[in-house]
Amino acid sequence: MSRVPQGPSRRLLLAGALAAASAAVTGCSSDSEASSSGGSRRLRIGYFAFPSGDLIVKNRKLLEKALPDHEITWIKFDSGASVNQAFLGKSLDIAALGSSPFARGVSGPSPIPYKVAWILDVAGENEALVARRATGVSDVAGLRGRTVATPFASTSHYSLLAALEKAGLKTSDVKLVDLQPQAILAAWQRGDIDAAYVWLPTLDELRGTGTQLTSSKQIGAGGKPTLDLAVVSDDLIARDPRAIDVWRKVQAEALRLLKSDPDGSVKAVAAELGISAADARAQLAQGVFLTPEQVVSADWLGTDGNPGRLLAYVTDTGRFLAGQKQIGAAPSREAVRKAFYLKGLPDVLK
Repeated sequence: MSRVPQGPSRRLLLAGALAAASAAVTGCSSDSEASSSGGSRRLRIGYFAFPSGDLIVKNRKLLEKALPDHEITWIKFDSGASVNQAFLGKSLDIAALGSSPFARGVSGPSPIPYKVAWILDVAGENEALVARRATGVSDVAGLRGRTVATPFASTSHYSLLAALEKAGLKTSDVKLVDLQPQAILAAWQRGDIDAAYVWLPTLDELRGTGTQLTSSKQIGAGGKPTLDLAVVSDDLIARDPRAIDVWRKVQAEALRLLKSDPDGSVKAVAAELGISAADARAQLAQGVFLTPEQVVSADWLGTDGNPGRLLAYVTDTGRFLAGQKQIGAAPSREAVRKAFYLKGLPDVLK
């Protein structure tokens, strides 16, 4: 889940990010239906440039080997907003998506026609709250009266508010500033802000002259996790459910490889991101990767007919977005439940 330069805005819900969708899916929006019997089938996968099992699946061509009768196209995105737009335009079949933009996508009277089908990773030490060392602030409570920056409507924003609440602070007790990662770095260097909640790689630059106060790993352990999910289109569910089963199997294989073959996983991620093995290893170490068994447990995604705690996590995220006026109203628990695709789990992983 560590961020690399290509993907710092992937969790933002800003309308401006939608413009990126057009470029990202140019040439990828032709007929998505399977061709006539015996022909190849098309599978368009949206991914982000951050270390996860997704990059291992891509680098090792695990899906291409498992579905030789499918034409598979990988499309890189920089924001959850652009992924949402691409699904609305029927330009994607499967994609990575942060839990915040997913909660937004399933809200309203016309939810985006997709469903969550897998969990890629859970936010860990790769998202954190850091204060400039020069301020002398050593805990979250010490931020009272301080200027704190974060990208609004992001998972970092969600985690920041959770951290403030736990420390007994109201949002009015600090001055919140809406800045994107690179703008946060510039403001930090000028001394315009006292602290920031943000993700890699900007986070690592702040850590050089800052004090980490808390992280998304700690906040998640306290009951408010943020996640990188994977969603599948309703069209794909209707026309090619077998492809989803196979895709889940290779994602499960990748999660196992992260633990059983760490060196090979580092090599694959480094190759996909164009970074050194040392950097890839360090970034992977900051993420939280579940085992396939954990993914389908009651603590997380759940199984067919029995959604796990992710249902509550997404519902809570929707309430947060509504409270921040990022969406008109929070999706109901039932609406979120309808946006889960759990058919075949856990048996399809065997």
